[in-house]
Amino acid sequence: MKSVIVGTAGHIDHGKTALVKALTGIDADRWEEEKRRGITIDIGFAHLELPAREGGTLRLGFVDVPGHERFVRNMLAGVGGIDLVLLVIAADESIKPQTREHFDICRLLSITRGITVLTKSDTVDRETLDVVRLEVEEFLHGSFLDALRAPVIPVSSLTGAGLDDLKRALVEVASQVPTRDSTALARLPIDRVFTMKGFGTVVTGTLISGTIAKDQELELFPSGRRVRVRGVQVHGRTSDSAVAGQRTALNLAGVATDELARGASLAPPDTFRAASRVDVYLSLLATAKPLKDRARVHLHAFTSETIAEVRLYGKNQVAPAEDTYAQLRVNEPGLLLPGDRFILRQFSPVITIGGGFILDAAPFPRPKKLKLPPSLETLASGSPQSILLLRVARRSSQGLTLPDAVAETGWTKRRIEALASQLSREGQIVRVGDRLLHRPDLIAIQELTLSYLDNFHKRNPLVPGIGRRELHEAVGSPDEIFSAVLDSLLKEKKLEVAGEIVRLAGRGVVMKDEEAESKKTIEQAFSTAGLKVPALYDVLAGLKIDKSRAQKLVTLLLRDKILIKVSDELVFHRTALDRLRTELANYKAKSAKIDVGKFKELAGVSRKYAIPLLEYLDRERVTRRLGDERLIL
Repeated sequence: MKSVIVGTAGHIDHGKTALVKALTGIDADRWEEEKRRGITIDIGFAHLELPAREGGTLRLGFVDVPGHERFVRNMLAGVGGIDLVLLVIAADESIKPQTREHFDICRLLSITRGITVLTKSDTVDRETLDVVRLEVEEFLHGSFLDALRAPVIPVSSLTGAGLDDLKRALVEVASQVPTRDSTALARLPIDRVFTMKGFGTVVTGTLISGTIAKDQELELFPSGRRVRVRGVQVHGRTSDSAVAGQRTALNLAGVATDELARGASLAPPDTFRAASRVDVYLSLLATAKPLKDRARVHLHAFTSETIAEVRLYGKNQVAPAEDTYAQLRVNEPGLLLPGDRFILRQFSPVITIGGGFILDAAPFPRPKKLKLPPSLETLASGSPQSILLLRVARRSSQGLTLPDAVAETGWTKRRIEALASQLSREGQIVRVGDRLLHRPDLIAIQELTLSYLDNFHKRNPLVPGIGRRELHEAVGSPDEIFSAVLDSLLKEKKLEVAGEIVRLAGRGVVMKDEEAESKKTIEQAFSTAGLKVPALYDVLAGLKIDKSRAQKLVTLLLRDKILIKVSDELVFHRTALDRLRTELANYKAKSAKIDVGKFKELAGVSRKYAIPLLEYLDRERVTRRLGDERLIL
């Protein structure tokens, strides 16, 4: 069953609500005040099922909007998610101010399908009706409602004349409406919030994309609150799920009505982020005054309304009928995504002045004086591949994670992966885990890594290489990208990794003659001393090289385990410690335990050496302390 949302538009008292009731049998005026005053104040809803042209059933959901100029903000809350419009013009009054404003809003929202309905046709004679038709056709000439493309149908909601013609036209136009994507990420802008006895909190809206099912968890924007769907209704009927293009009611658990309001949105949890700044392409109406940089406006997007500041790119004002790029900085963050249409209304007096579509809901920070970024043209008219490439490239060495790509674009992970695969085959991006990286940035990180290592070796000729963590911090890229860079350079045999030490291939310790001689002197001083080793600082003081280089030589000897540090003050040659282990093993044949006195006698050392050596042997699990003795393991 195909679902299509039909919205009404037109001047007050031109019979929009009466027309919806005549078509569906449902009075869309919900409030007592509306019935008492005879005017529509808020948006109302109705539905109708008709036989589809290709067979099956066509389900039409009607969103009836108020026509009074004071309630245009309510009208905007309902018209954002519609697929086609019924532009209602009374035959006895013809085109009026709100006819023009509502029509402008429809054009600004890029609604491309509709029907013009001449209501109250029973109140005028044939000649007057023909004159009104000519006026209307001239008014709509060249638009999406041009009479050459869209039908103009006279009806009478009172007598029923023309209703069958209108139903046939609805079926015909609705058949041309593309089916909304039920596999996309779900988004439900909320237009009503109320409590229903026995159910609790209920919200309604037009599901603009995706699918929402019973028991599903959703995130409420902009608050970030998590809610659970207890029940689903579609066009007034209980259902297991709702799909894109349907009027949807959700019974929510985990939230009270006072925490909800029109303008909020529901979406899958941990998927999107509320936006406070958006880059846009906007069009100013020919009837608007020039729009100045930093002007405050009312921003309407789907069911939301907030105040925004307009920051123009590269200009001080926009002229009437002019298009331009701009950034909107909103007072209240909301769920906005690229491609979303919006309406701008003047701050005061509040009249419609323009609209457009969102290019980027996650723009990068820019200087105070905004210049036009060339990237906006790609975001406005580029292919999906070029848009994804741009978003990846602007992240530089950090890359773009798949969750960030979903949040920025509103595309599904599957679609992004398909686009990324194509770009990868073309050699433009590289995928590293869940991160996408522009290939020139990968090359730049590789070159930075090699350059940093080369400089490190030049500054530290006596150090075998740099620690992996230190190199990672110097390069500054995320863990998975850094690891991928090291792996690629290893495969290319441009560097070597030994444990946690990284060095350029074929590079390591480079010693001058005096350094090599000093290294030999240090080793001999400890190898000939046995366990009665000299103080390290005394050995270093007798060398011909400076203290800094001498200490690096000691570090090399410790790294290669030629020397072993037993305590802060004592360093031993490994051969001496190996002999001590052998002597302890031989002693164990006589006794499994040894005290400090026996150990001093066995090792031939004083207490100064004995205690640190025993503590070292405990750490090495050669011995274990038992009171005043050691158990030889």
